[in-house]
Amino acid sequence: MTAVLRPTPEQLIWQHDGLGVFFHFGINTFHGKEWSDGTLPASSFNPTELDAEQWVRTAQAAGARYVILTAKHHDGFCLWPTAMTDYSVASSPWKDGQGDVVAEVAAACRKLGMKLGLYLSPWDRNADCYPDAAAYDEFYLGQLRELCSNYGPLSELWFDGAGSEGREYDWARIAAVIDELQPGAMVFNMGRPTIRWVGNEDGLASDPVEYVVDRTDFSNYTVVTTKLEEGLYLPPECDVSIRRGWFWHPEEEPKELDHLLAIYYRSIGLGANLLLNLPPDTRGLIPEEDVRRITEWGAEIERRFGAPIPARVTAVADAGAAAGAPDGMELSRWRIDFDGPQRVDHLRLAEDLQEGQRIQRHRILDAEGRMIAQGQTIGSQRIHAFPAVVVDRLVLEAEGPSPRLASVDGFLTGVETAPDIGYLAPTTYPEGYVDA
Repeated sequence: MTAVLRPTPEQLIWQHDGLGVFFHFGINTFHGKEWSDGTLPASSFNPTELDAEQWVRTAQAAGARYVILTAKHHDGFCLWPTAMTDYSVASSPWKDGQGDVVAEVAAACRKLGMKLGLYLSPWDRNADCYPDAAAYDEFYLGQLRELCSNYGPLSELWFDGAGSEGREYDWARIAAVIDELQPGAMVFNMGRPTIRWVGNEDGLASDPVEYVVDRTDFSNYTVVTTKLEEGLYLPPECDVSIRRGWFWHPEEEPKELDHLLAIYYRSIGLGANLLLNLPPDTRGLIPEEDVRRITEWGAEIERRFGAPIPARVTAVADAGAAAGAPDGMELSRWRIDFDGPQRVDHLRLAEDLQEGQRIQRHRILDAEGRMIAQGQTIGSQRIHAFPAVVVDRLVLEAEGPSPRLASVDGFLTGVETAPDIGYLAPTTYPEGYVDA
């Protein structure tokens, strides 16, 4: 762990939100592709039953507090009638060229009380000006300004590094547009980020989850990292699709419930945010099987964690410097008291992050000094599963620079271990991609 830095209020709000839903939808949806090269005809975009409210309601069933729409993927097709290119919904038969998917999702979010974020791919395989860096910067800034001006408050702007390896964009001017039009939006991973990518497309963080870093991973298809000029407070977001692919394919099925639960434990349960992709199909609807699975997932998370057994947290005198630890590392203890004996098989811990992330290692002991659980960071929340025990008092020991614990809750779920991950995402470019 590097220096202790304070988060902004907007970062703390975003971390508190915890779960978001991604919508990958576009020209690829109608051709069974993950990536396309910008030559698929705009005339092929024609959803027959598009219902953005169904998308957002499905996200709410999962417990999400924000959604992110792929307004433009790498193929360059735009889901709003941009003035910068003809390669958009304005050139499609959908609603006779008068439609605007971004506007419909924004309206659904306003109606249903959901925060909206937008994905605008820096890489554009359709734009003729892309090889001319200066000309494309003007083109891209024009698109960004449209999205930041016309669709209400944005909670997040998502910049995907895939395909942009070795390319520099005018991030100073991009940041200036965001500062001017959407100053509260989280900026994902590129330019002047305020949040970062976890480093894989499986939705998985690993312990420790550190919020202050001096570099970010660039994309799933390279080992390149972006070195920052200084350490920054950049909490991670874990992205993963409910299916194997990001866009809808009729032959694919949603991940099993246990796989999705394993992702929850390995993302939100480790103190990272989770962004779960739900791809609409060619009708413009989230498929029924995906709705059932995500509703089942949200219901099981609510069953496990919706009825916390709160505990009182009392700081005990610091034990001083942690043995064998670097200067500035302290060992602190908290007494955790329940209202009488409680049978629990999970604990959820939360760190006080107002002054930054400080806990580097922790362990939980019962009244007899037996260890219940241990780990490294806690962060916005840390979930531990263990064989059920009856306790009325626990002790939490934490190491770090002036550690600060916020809360502890117990749960009796009937489940004593986190499930396993079903499979991992590929880490190569999709078949047919040629790096020009």
